[in-house]
Amino acid sequence: MHSRFPNKLLPYLLLLPSVVVVIIFLVVPTIQSLYLSFFRVSPFGDKLIFVGWYNFTKLFKSSDYINSLVITLIFAVFVVVIGLTLGMLLSVLLNQKLKGLQVYRTLFIWTYAISPAVAGTIWALMFSPSSGPITFLLKAIFGANVNWMMDGKVALVAVIIAASWKMLGYNIIFFLSGLQTIPQELIEASAIDGASSVRRFFKITIPLLSPTTFFLLIMNMLYAFFQVFGLIDIMTKGGPGDSTQVLVYKLYRDGFINLDTGFASAQSIVLFVFVAILTVLQFRFAEQKVFYG
Repeated sequence: MHSRFPNKLLPYLLLLPSVVVVIIFLVVPTIQSLYLSFFRVSPFGDKLIFVGWYNFTKLFKSSDYINSLVITLIFAVFVVVIGLTLGMLLSVLLNQKLKGLQVYRTLFIWTYAISPAVAGTIWALMFSPSSGPITFLLKAIFGANVNWMMDGKVALVAVIIAASWKMLGYNIIFFLSGLQTIPQELIEASAIDGASSVRRFFKITIPLLSPTTFFLLIMNMLYAFFQVFGLIDIMTKGGPGDSTQVLVYKLYRDGFINLDTGFASAQSIVLFVFVAILTVLQFRFAEQKVFYG
């Protein structure tokens, strides 16, 4: 039975606020960025010089941009893989009947509720070369003197860990929801047939969670490309030596620090198109392995 609105205008009025927000904060800035990408803009924005495709050709000739692209891809792959793997495993554990289960779930989910600035501050303190607990443990156990402020590889590992941790709560929420929709009859029947818990996990749980996993794959990828600015700005500011300068942070540097608005606008358009292509490819190939039951 389909519900009907008494007033034909009511559905459109309910959608209007969301449409207005999308137009103001997404459509208009996108159009403006596309327009500015064809110009060289003065630092104060009072003079525009049409340069055509120059900003785009300059982009792909820039070694700094290519380096940022490589760093972003490495960062995104690790954040997605770590986030989905840990999220699924922890969700399976949190789906068990344990005493104090609600407390455990809250402790794992709260990470998503904090702001990127707070998350960045927490992990900057955790990895502090002088007083960070992680630095202390690494030195005590392995005898390694780790200084993520001086070593680019260590800094990249640090921001990957921080970003994965920040997104972990979000992944757990959706994986838990997906686990609770799996019919227990299937699990019980496979157990009666003699299937081990590991076999049940790979043959039943993972296939039935594939729609949730596919959704989280897309969301984690978008997070890794677009939503880590605050985390990186607090922790490393793209350093040391541009080793953690992902594309979204390079865009900010060129646009708001170097005041090269046209070049930054071209970067924003390329980043948008690049992520859109990756999303389409995931829908084209990864969705074929999704089992909808």
